Amino acid sequence: MKTTRLQTPRRPVKKPSNNLKDPVGVYCRIRPLTSEDTECCVELISNTTIQLHPPDGIKVNRNGEFKEMQYSFKEVFGTFTTQKELFDVVARPLVEDLIHGKNGLLFTYGVTGSGKTHTMTGSPGDGGLLPRCLDMIFCSIGPFQAKRFVFKPDDKNTMEVQGDVDALLERQKRDAQSSTIPKSLSSKHKMDPEFADMITVPEHCKAERVDEDSVYSLFVSYIEIYNNYLYDLLEEIPQDPIKPKPPQSKILREDSNHNMYVAGCTEVEVKSTEEAFEVFWKGQKKRRIANTTLNRESSRSHSVFIIKLAQAPLDADGDNVLQAKDQTIVSQLSLVDLAGSERTNRTKAEGSRLREAGNINQSLMTLRTCIEVLRENQMYGTNKMVPYRDSKLTHLFKNYFDGEGKVRMIVCVNPKADDYEETLLVMRFAEMTQEVEVARPVDKPICGLTPGRRYRNQAFKEELTRKLELRGGPMYGEDSSTAEALLQSFASLPSVEITDPNDEQTLPRLIECLEQRYKIRQMAAEEMKKTVNAIRGMIHDWDSKFAAKDNYIQDQQEKLLEKDRFLNGQKAETERLEKKVKTLEYKIEILQKTANIYEEDKRALQQELEERDQKLHRELSDKRRLEQRMQGVMTDTKMKWEKECERRVQAKQLEMQNKLWVKDEKLKQLKAIVAEARTDRAEKPERTPRENDKKVHVHVRSASPPSVPFPGNSLASQPISQNCPVSRPQLHRRSNSCSTISVASCISEWEQKTPEWNRNGSALPKNKRRLLETPQVRDSNFQERRQGVNKLGSGKVNGHRREGGVDQDGPQRNAPPVRLRHRRSRSAGGERWVDHKPVGSVETDTVLQPHIPNAITVAVPNEKALAKCDKYILTHQELASDGEIETKLIKGEVYKTRGGGQAVQFTDIEKLKQEAPGSTRKRRSSQSAPPQQEETTESEWTDVETRCSVAVEMKAGSNFGPGYQHHAQPKRRKP
Repeated sequence: MKTTRLQTPRRPVKKPSNNLKDPVGVYCRIRPLTSEDTECCVELISNTTIQLHPPDGIKVNRNGEFKEMQYSFKEVFGTFTTQKELFDVVARPLVEDLIHGKNGLLFTYGVTGSGKTHTMTGSPGDGGLLPRCLDMIFCSIGPFQAKRFVFKPDDKNTMEVQGDVDALLERQKRDAQSSTIPKSLSSKHKMDPEFADMITVPEHCKAERVDEDSVYSLFVSYIEIYNNYLYDLLEEIPQDPIKPKPPQSKILREDSNHNMYVAGCTEVEVKSTEEAFEVFWKGQKKRRIANTTLNRESSRSHSVFIIKLAQAPLDADGDNVLQAKDQTIVSQLSLVDLAGSERTNRTKAEGSRLREAGNINQSLMTLRTCIEVLRENQMYGTNKMVPYRDSKLTHLFKNYFDGEGKVRMIVCVNPKADDYEETLLVMRFAEMTQEVEVARPVDKPICGLTPGRRYRNQAFKEELTRKLELRGGPMYGEDSSTAEALLQSFASLPSVEITDPNDEQTLPRLIECLEQRYKIRQMAAEEMKKTVNAIRGMIHDWDSKFAAKDNYIQDQQEKLLEKDRFLNGQKAETERLEKKVKTLEYKIEILQKTANIYEEDKRALQQELEERDQKLHRELSDKRRLEQRMQGVMTDTKMKWEKECERRVQAKQLEMQNKLWVKDEKLKQLKAIVAEARTDRAEKPERTPRENDKKVHVHVRSASPPSVPFPGNSLASQPISQNCPVSRPQLHRRSNSCSTISVASCISEWEQKTPEWNRNGSALPKNKRRLLETPQVRDSNFQERRQGVNKLGSGKVNGHRREGGVDQDGPQRNAPPVRLRHRRSRSAGGERWVDHKPVGSVETDTVLQPHIPNAITVAVPNEKALAKCDKYILTHQELASDGEIETKLIKGEVYKTRGGGQAVQFTDIEKLKQEAPGSTRKRRSSQSAPPQQEETTESEWTDVETRCSVAVEMKAGSNFGPGYQHHAQPKRRKP
């Protein structure tokens, strides 16, 4: 026997997908500070933004800096916000969606003691979100509620619609037995004083656009999640005084619509706000709370109050409920009061309290992880698995984030400074939750029946009752049939009471009335037959038309199915391409970030390379500068040693010359004595003393060269000793072929033409020079100073100088420049300068730079530039001993000469030099220093004086270029 193969069970039909999505609405509520708390760390910036201030003693960053953070929400409620304002903004839209057949989730999140339970439940006289939601629901569906047990929940998270008879039997059974389900409150029943003030809501609100052709029933359930286990708070457990049974945990299951529900959970049908809140309060008493350091009544579990609303449309007559399961809509609103996150080092929890805190924090961490993965999948198009099953809390609300519905979160904040760190973590989670999107719920399907059925049925019954009351007939209740009501429309029967045996009128009237009724009945029956036949014909016609239409509809449906398959294929392809596009965009973003990182690394490496190049250039320049400095030091040291050797050689030569001179003098004296003795013997003539010829004049000069003799200057015309021949410096005039002059070159030329004896003599100190002079020379100099030989215009010369045989009439020089009395007014335009910068000048990078506003810059001075200016400055650069470039700014004044030209007399020298900071080091006392020359200071001063006394002159009418002339300043006398 061949066994038949079983067919695969049919998959349940999925709901049509909705591409429209809404972000999770996150709101913030700030709790007022208590009298014990003084420091506040939360500031309300606007109705959507708050700012967190770090309290004293808390370091937010690793470097210890304080940082103020701002967080944005959909709306922020301050400390003075009422429960009514919060309900109108947050919970009222969720209740309206619940009545219209859409799901919703509202949960409070925050630190322990931030006001989550107060926001959800409220306080006496000021109810929270939960009692206000119940009040709005019953105010909206009150007149449209179905009788009890018309809707009956099953074990598969669906609702069954029962008939009136079954519902009546269920009600009778409930009344007969002691049911565990709480009875509805009667008007005489007193409410519990613990919650009587909470459900008294003065502002009753009602939803708009409630479907009046449907009936509603409300079911509530209350569960808690304690240590990651589900418990039913409304479950009736038989009390055993000997061995009480602990509550049994429940399990989660998934229904045919992929919605998660708690299997075996008690669902209580309620008909009023008072009854619903009484059920809630009954479960609230079983909820686990404990006294901790941070909160006197701290919730140790997550509580979920589920409001389930079942609705079904009325039939065509508007009298009974339509018993079609596909037309029954069940919507659900979950109000979640999450336990607060806390730190054990603050609560000082131990034992079971420590375990509870760990499970609470673990479930909240799982919720945060799920939100992060959802956000990443939605932003980057990835398909990571969301870890809903890691916690019962996230697994229970899986259908809200993956399915449809609205999700709202209220972040409760305690602004005291002690909760700053926990509040910071809550703010980050809230900011991340706002980026998650949930599919927008679709509207409920339309049943297709005529709207307004309920009111038409009620109007018909009211009119029928009114007519019966007017005719005085019996009043039929609601269960009377339409046929019995129609019989009352016939004419009433006459009185059939016979009092007289000879009465012949009563029976004929009765017979006539019955015959008339019979005729009416026959006519009604015939009319009914005609109508039935006509209706039957119309039905046949309609059946044929319907058959044709059915065939056409089937054809169209087949085409639609083909189109649907094609569209489904296109949608699948589109979704695949969209996922691929998102994946590629994600990869592009990653590659872009990688490229940015590489680009930053490249810029960093380039910058490092440039810095190293600059460092290398600096090191090379330092090396060159050090080489130049060492070269300068070597040159300086070499010159010093050469000068020292030359000075010693000259001193030795001078010493030998003196010795030879003394010997010669002694020989001369001896010869003279011998000659005189011979002469005395022979003739004995009178001998003329030659004391002046025997005197040796040692010419000693200062470090500066002698000045050019002026006309009438007696000092310039005095002779020099015969034993010390002198070659006077021949100052030449430029030829007419060179019309320009370099003052620095002229000074160097003049120094090179200084006589050799003058250079040697300048190397000796002043005291040594005086020692070398003979007493006769010193006496002669003293006598010359006494007689005023240095006066201008004096022509007297001592006899011993005239006998030297030197020509006193030197070449006649030009007269010195004379500064005129008049000068250019400074207010006429300021001083004009001639800035003489030679071609070989090097631009230095020093901070201090010469700035001359009214200057004529020339490479070679000329007569045209000197004629326009009254100041002159020369930029002279030379290599110092340490290798650095030393810049000298030689300043002078321009004078008009008597010959019509211009003369420059130097008056000042400024030096500009760079030195390394560590170059000037003190030498140790142990190091041997070269002997200091005594004449250094004097020679430097005289050298500067000599080099800065050069004039440039141009005679009027002369064809020659400008010449130069040296004018020595009178030497300073030391005190």
